[in-house]
Amino acid sequence: MISTNIKKIFEIGLVPLVVLDDVNDAVPLAKALVKGGIPVAEVTFRTAVGGEVIEKMAKEVPEILVGAGTVHDVAHAKEAVEKGAKFIVTPGFNIEVVKWCVENNIDIVPGTVAPSDIEAAMDLGLSACKFFPAEAYGGVKTLKALKGPYADIKFMPTGGVSEKNMNDYLALSNVGAIGGSFMTPNDLVKEKKWDEIADVCRVIVKKMLGFRLAHIGINTKDADEANNIAETLGNIFLQEKKETDGAYFSGDVAEIVKGSFLGKHGHICIDTVDMPRAIAYLKRIGIKFNEETWAKDTQGNIINVYLKDEIGGFAVHVRRKK
Repeated sequence: MISTNIKKIFEIGLVPLVVLDDVNDAVPLAKALVKGGIPVAEVTFRTAVGGEVIEKMAKEVPEILVGAGTVHDVAHAKEAVEKGAKFIVTPGFNIEVVKWCVENNIDIVPGTVAPSDIEAAMDLGLSACKFFPAEAYGGVKTLKALKGPYADIKFMPTGGVSEKNMNDYLALSNVGAIGGSFMTPNDLVKEKKWDEIADVCRVIVKKMLGFRLAHIGINTKDADEANNIAETLGNIFLQEKKETDGAYFSGDVAEIVKGSFLGKHGHICIDTVDMPRAIAYLKRIGIKFNEETWAKDTQGNIINVYLKDEIGGFAVHVRRKK
């Protein structure tokens, strides 16, 4: 069973690795991550101030979900939890740390790389594992192979995961989130360029969600007007006209409604490559949805939904990219 904290991590889809030498950098970095749309941090115990960093982030930036990484022993796990860590991540499968976390109801994402590690995690009731070092152990290809025998396990690959290959990992159904330091570039951290780190995070979130304009919807008075508009657009922009029950499409440029639909002027369709994480992201930034417009496929996956409020007189809907 996935806990509330782990579910939140999977909804965000991204887990920045944080390695700090100066505890005074904890709060501004945490705020930069939140500002950039990634309100989670795995603070590693690779430096002497790991525990203090966790404590500062947890106390002073409550919007961020803080966890501890590179946890090698129970002592550090206890320290992390006492300082405010909400989850523990280990580089390898450390049975003592995992057992302590399970016994104390602490979320733990243990490092795994082989079926034997995954079996050990399952024996302790876990359903989320780290996959590290991901690229060195076959990356996407290996995770695809693990999906068959371990269909109920969600992985968080880390190690060699970057902005270039992140979407290859995130597209896998058995990947809950990815982790990496590429979201917190070391040079920007050292130079304390917090706004630039926030910008890096925004770019990464944008790439993960892949928002793009799909088409514009045009309201009309009737089917004849819709047909005329579709033909006009098609003739000008060399678009094929297609008819559905409720509209004409002029290629991928416009949907001309046979009458009036949502939106004063019409609607805007935005596609995303990751519908669940897109919905979670929009909710995090305060967007409300038209509860009457949720559409799902035969497997129960959300494929389309309208925002509650119009923008510039247009209804806006988010659609899973075909």
